[in-house]
Amino acid sequence: MKAYIFPGQGSQFTGMCHDLFLKYDAIKPLFTKAEEILEFDISKIMFEGSKEDLTQTKVTQPAIFIHSMAILKVLGESFKPDLVAGHSLGEFSALVASGVLNYEDGLKLVSIRAKAMQKSCEKTNGTMAAILALENNIIEKICEEVEGIVVAANYNCPGQVVISGELSSVKLACEKLTHAGARRALILPVGGAFHSELMIDAKKELSLAIEQASFNNPICPIYQNVNAKAETSVEKIKENLISQLTSPVKWTQSVNEMIKSGTTNFIEIGPGKVLQGLIKKIDRNVDVSFPEL
Repeated sequence: MKAYIFPGQGSQFTGMCHDLFLKYDAIKPLFTKAEEILEFDISKIMFEGSKEDLTQTKVTQPAIFIHSMAILKVLGESFKPDLVAGHSLGEFSALVASGVLNYEDGLKLVSIRAKAMQKSCEKTNGTMAAILALENNIIEKICEEVEGIVVAANYNCPGQVVISGELSSVKLACEKLTHAGARRALILPVGGAFHSELMIDAKKELSLAIEQASFNNPICPIYQNVNAKAETSVEKIKENLISQLTSPVKWTQSVNEMIKSGTTNFIEIGPGKVLQGLIKKIDRNVDVSFPEL
């Protein structure tokens, strides 16, 4: 079986999607519609913006979503997924790919999510850190013992877990995790504590928008971050999508479950090769690739 997977924040790059824009006229209406919805020139930032321009959450998330949607548009009728999944933000791309959301509603939700997360970042003093080469249970135990808010937020692949929370708590956890044997405990250059309790206000704002959006039944199962399970129920998909903002991204678990279900081929739809690298660390026996455009 083939699984189409969609990346999240961190896979952006200067000049993203410009080559596709020049090559395929079919994707140009996506940018026209995006500028109406976002009310700023997203194409200019994607094609010509600096690294700093692209790392603003309110820009990064729509840009990655649009890039993924452009590839889907180019694939057209050849896109026939057995199942889909996305990493954090990428879950919205996966929902459009599986027919749950249309492009416009997907982009509106991504924009609301990005702005709400940006506001939460500005109100709270939070950060994230990558913990390398330490067992999940040790990371979780130390996070529980540290005073304040700090949690395991992204289970990216074996030996790579990202923690998230209040700056002082994350720093203290990094010290303790290093003493416990982590090869590295590295504070990440991010604007806030994604996938932690510090995103509670953003979660409330996104919840209202999701409840008002039009959701359809998926054409294939979607493996969601919150529970690493295949979902087809619209109500459960909504519930998981809302919970995602304050819950860990169970990417390793999701990939393992997809492999158990019979997936042998993972195709990444979006900018960069972040997910391909992670999947190869999860299981070297599966094929990972880009689509042929």
